[in-house]
Amino acid sequence: MGIMAGVLALALLAPAPIAPEYVALGDSYASGAGAGSYVDGSCRRSANAHPALRGREFASFKFVACSGATTKSLRPQLRALTPATTLVTITIGGNDLGFADVLTTCTLNGDAACSKRVATAVGFVHGQLPGRLDTTYAAIRTASPALNDAADQLSDEIAKAAGRAGARYVDVREAFADHGVCAEQPWITGLTSPTADSYHPNAAGQAAYFAALGS
Repeated sequence: MGIMAGVLALALLAPAPIAPEYVALGDSYASGAGAGSYVDGSCRRSANAHPALRGREFASFKFVACSGATTKSLRPQLRALTPATTLVTITIGGNDLGFADVLTTCTLNGDAACSKRVATAVGFVHGQLPGRLDTTYAAIRTASPALNDAADQLSDEIAKAAGRAGARYVDVREAFADHGVCAEQPWITGLTSPTADSYHPNAAGQAAYFAALGS
């Protein structure tokens, strides 16, 4: 999920979040089923799972992924999202189409049964799954909108203060809209080492600020 698309030229010295929060959602591919060292047997959450490894970098880490989760059963996991959440990862969809059943059918039954089961799964992938994923991702975004909302409120207050001071206000949110932390070409860094560089404009972002200030 993207973290505030841009900040303001007048707020370049604003500190990065000091307590970022990571929430790991999803199914068995996120919980770590098969990786051993389980910290929650019922959901097969493993200390070796990739979210658990990544979570070591965060001041707050909520590991709620659960084996067997589907797009429809995921909603209780969304309660883990808070205004403090800065990163969300998710693996979901395989259980909706019956991934395990496909593999079992193709392993234990003949080619005809396998082909039929695969065809059903493919039909589901192109028919029902896109809508389910859209609904799931929209729910995640709705559950944790605070970052961009907070950035917008900050922008509004800085704009007012600049106006009162007779200063020219430069708003770069539109320029940064497609270049947030999770974009293909991010202009804002994610969580980095050293952490002081986290959530700040990278070289491309600084160039965008330069262009905005000169316009």
